Amino acid sequence: MTAAVREEGLLAPLRVPVFRRIWSASLLSNFGILIQGVGAAWSMSRLTDDAMMVALVQTALMAPIMLFALPAGAISDMFDRRLVCIGALSFALAGAVGLCVVTLLGLLTPPILLAFCFVVGSGMAVFGPAWQASVSEQVPGQALPSAIALNGISYNVARSFGPAIGGVIVAAVGAIGAFAANAVFYLPLLTVLLLWKRKQEPARLAPETFWRALVSGVRFIRYAPSHRAFIVRTLLFGLIGGVVPALMPLIARELLQGDAPVYGLLLGAFGLGAVIGAVILPSIRRRLTTETSSRLSAVVMGAAIIVVAASRHEAATLMALLVAGVAWTSVLTLYSISIQVSAPRWVAGRALAIFQATIAGGVALGAWGWGRCADQIGVGDTLLVAGLLMATSALAGLWLRLPNMSLPPEERQLDRAGPAVGLDITPRSGPIVIEIDYVVPARNARAFYAVMQKVRRYRLRTGGYGWSIARDISDATRWTERFHAPTWNDYQHLVHRGEGSGREGLDESRALLDPEAPVQVRRLLERPAGSVRWRDETPDLDVGPEPAGTTP
Repeated sequence: MTAAVREEGLLAPLRVPVFRRIWSASLLSNFGILIQGVGAAWSMSRLTDDAMMVALVQTALMAPIMLFALPAGAISDMFDRRLVCIGALSFALAGAVGLCVVTLLGLLTPPILLAFCFVVGSGMAVFGPAWQASVSEQVPGQALPSAIALNGISYNVARSFGPAIGGVIVAAVGAIGAFAANAVFYLPLLTVLLLWKRKQEPARLAPETFWRALVSGVRFIRYAPSHRAFIVRTLLFGLIGGVVPALMPLIARELLQGDAPVYGLLLGAFGLGAVIGAVILPSIRRRLTTETSSRLSAVVMGAAIIVVAASRHEAATLMALLVAGVAWTSVLTLYSISIQVSAPRWVAGRALAIFQATIAGGVALGAWGWGRCADQIGVGDTLLVAGLLMATSALAGLWLRLPNMSLPPEERQLDRAGPAVGLDITPRSGPIVIEIDYVVPARNARAFYAVMQKVRRYRLRTGGYGWSIARDISDATRWTERFHAPTWNDYQHLVHRGEGSGREGLDESRALLDPEAPVQVRRLLERPAGSVRWRDETPDLDVGPEPAGTTP
């Protein structure tokens, strides 16, 4: 398999059979969800004259991404991602079939339609992080960026042509045809996932609790400066760039004096640009740094939006939207690749989920804001303001510079014995306090303290709490690092994560120590006041019976 994808061409991952099958099936699934969106919007327009209810169809399909992305990411990291994908897809399929049934029975009402759209959207929201995080298990590491770009192309191809196909189906057989097409298009993807012989790795540890997994994902992003920069820049880009999809109908109606066919052409131009952006992205990544690519795309998209604001001719507007689509997908795919290839495997699903929630939330909030702005100053002036803001957003790199992210090192299976345990503890026992003593020559004190700030971020993002560093006032060469984990199981996860990537600072700190003095580690089971309830007739089984007359 490695030889088959040795070259980093965009199509290289398609030489891997399992990826090719899953990608092809996911393309059909993307078409299905977009075709259903057309049928749902058309059905709602027939069921009610309320424009807000029609708009809520897209909200019902997209809101689950914001609501469930992070929980879905935690689930994908806690359990077998293949099984998570199958379960989520089955849930979405059940929603699609249910929508077909109620439509056939003539029971469809606006609230029922929104409810089924929300069910389908929820299934796909849970499916997304697990599916994307599993790409690294389908192709070798050097082909991963191209595989991620191909997944982006899959969605943008569907977005370019899916609505048009949906319109043809609705015109021919009605909305029920669109609903049925979505249900049928789920089946190939469900089939290939069931047939996928995913490599099973035995779990070394008990899974985290659901709540702890959520917190761990957020803490990873918070204490990983590079990933945090990508998330903030994604939010900024979505808030400003959301003006294009939000005002697209008004661009067609008010600026071009067009109708539905013109609107369809504008959508197609933006979608085609997105496909082109994903195709040329590998070439861009080879020639430009991540920061340069991001700034250039922001300036290009800003200029394209300004052209759309000033244009009153279809040809010029279509060309500008084509360019805007190229820049839009170039940035978002570049950010997605950077996050996905660099996140450690234990948190990959959650990192992707946070990225997806960020872009969905940014576009949603931006669309609302730009809509309000258009009501006040008009569509053209709103687009002009947005274009200027998008172009100047390139300056964000002065404060939040994006690094060139690479694949993390393979997780190392360290051949070492676990810590000696003299207490009868369980996975839920805790808190566990970790104290590490270092001997640092006085000449290295300042350098050691600076390096330990990197260690602090590393401990906190892998699951440590309450980190501190202290210096012995009686012996200036002795330093003590201290942090804690909520439970024994959490501590074991912390150690396991420490065997992977992102250990910057640890090697640097070791180089500053006295080579003659070993590092000493203590692991303590904290016993807060009132946490122990011993009865007189129950001895402490950890250390043997208590001597008479003593008190715990």
